[in-house]
Amino acid sequence: MALPKKIVSLWMLSILFIITGCASNEIYRTDYTTCTVSSGSQCVKHSLQKHNANTDSEFMLGFVEIDDQGQLRDRAQMRALIDSLYQIAVNDSILINVFVHGWHHNAAPGDPNIESFKNALARLSKIEHDLSLTKHTATRKVVGVYVGWRGESITIPGLNYLTFWDRKNTAQEVGHLGVTELLLKLEEIANVKNSLSPPIKSRLVVVGHSFGGAVVYNATTQILASRFIDSRAGKGYVDTAKGFGDLVVLLNPAFKALSYATSYDLAQARCSYFDNQVPRLVILTSEADYATKLAFPAGQTFSTFFETHNTIERNDCKFSLTLDEGEADRNAVGHYLPLISHTLKPVDEQTQQMAVASYANMKNIWSTQTKGGSTQFGSTVLTHLNKTEPRNPYLNIRVDKELIADHNDVFGGRVMDFLRLLIELSTTN
Repeated sequence: MALPKKIVSLWMLSILFIITGCASNEIYRTDYTTCTVSSGSQCVKHSLQKHNANTDSEFMLGFVEIDDQGQLRDRAQMRALIDSLYQIAVNDSILINVFVHGWHHNAAPGDPNIESFKNALARLSKIEHDLSLTKHTATRKVVGVYVGWRGESITIPGLNYLTFWDRKNTAQEVGHLGVTELLLKLEEIANVKNSLSPPIKSRLVVVGHSFGGAVVYNATTQILASRFIDSRAGKGYVDTAKGFGDLVVLLNPAFKALSYATSYDLAQARCSYFDNQVPRLVILTSEADYATKLAFPAGQTFSTFFETHNTIERNDCKFSLTLDEGEADRNAVGHYLPLISHTLKPVDEQTQQMAVASYANMKNIWSTQTKGGSTQFGSTVLTHLNKTEPRNPYLNIRVDKELIADHNDVFGGRVMDFLRLLIELSTTN
């Protein structure tokens, strides 16, 4: 029986409405030559951009774009970036900063995440310049790599919030394929440069936000486990726990706590760390991040309804843990309290006297942490919750809402200051 014309018309109109509201599925940066940004040229089509040329805050920004299936949209785009960085590394040490964006974002010109990333790179470049003057060393060239993927599939306001789980699944694909290759190639550049014994080491820091945090974790988790254990042939001693690059940072990441539980177990099973152990994986989640606090478990409740879960008791190195697999499967990594190792809060007038970390004394402050102790980083206070060894290189930090107000407020000044101190800690010789 034929459907009434009105129903057919409404159905076709609905399909047209959704199609016209679909986000672009094309590559944005199609010119792979290097362009110097100026008032007369914003280089919007260029995947390689030089910003603030010949100033104390100069940096290079490169783009690599990934499709919904985790494939590089154009391998030539990545090759252009890698070739450019090798050319820079011929003469200079480099500090490579990778940022993988999350939900509602992409590599389109003017995307708010791109603009915030630019500002963060400029500030970091200025800090590198000033530190080089203080330490009388060469200045590392700051390079940003923005990994763009389709963080939005529907652009219709309101309706785009229904893409949460579609984009969650896409993030899993993106993290398992093209991004891993890109990150390994970037790490190789830093390692090749460091093999030449430069006066100051090149470094690699990887940051992922929201579903971008899931992308980064999926791309690096097996590598992190391998580096942590380091079971290569010919080992003659036990060293500090290694990581991927120099530091992996996840900001309000949108993946389940159960995925992190294996990494947590791995780090807990090592009962002590050397004084020179530095952070390798840092997770920061705002207590006011309601996207991962409320929306995430709501969806996971339905998707895990038919799965079976157990309660696991751990007692590693005198630290006990009761892991409810069901709760860990339903909640995001930053909201499952048994796996939270630290808190980060703003400094206030009631803050007691404590060690204050600066660029000059960072190594010493970090090495002398105590169980349950607090350390001031800039205008923030990091408190150890006595669930892990103080120098455990994996930190899962619950952040006060005054520092990160919501899911997207991850480029705030005080949090960025904290991260810059951690980056300096993890990337100094």
